[in-house]
Amino acid sequence: MISQFRPKDLSAWLEQARAHGEPVVLDVREPAELQIASVKPDGFTLLTIPMGTIPLRLAELDPQQPVACLCHHGGRSMQVAQFLASRGFENVANIAGGIHAWAAEVDPSLNTY
Repeated sequence: MISQFRPKDLSAWLEQARAHGEPVVLDVREPAELQIASVKPDGFTLLTIPMGTIPLRLAELDPQQPVACLCHHGGRSMQVAQFLASRGFENVANIAGGIHAWAAEVDPSLNTY
C-alpha cells in the first residue's frame, strides 16, 4: 500500500524520509502544467518527469531514495507511485490533492488550474 500525505504534511514526511536518503519530489505533470504552477524545492530535490515518460526514464530515479509523487490532484501521481513500488522502490509516497492542494495549503502564490 502506498502511503499518502497532504502538502501541509510535507515537512513531517521529509523528516522521516531523510532516514532513507535525500528526499525527492517527483512532479509527473506535463510541461504545459509546469508552466502554470510549479513547486519550489525546499529541503528536497525536485524532479519533473511527465507520467507517460516514467518507464523510459526510470534509470534517472534511485530506488533507494525516498520519492513523493505529485500531479494536479493526486490521481496520476498515485499511479506513478504504484508503478515505482512495483519496480522495487521501497520508500514511495503520494502527495494527496496534488499541486492544487499545495497551492491551498503551502503556497497560496501558486496559480491554480
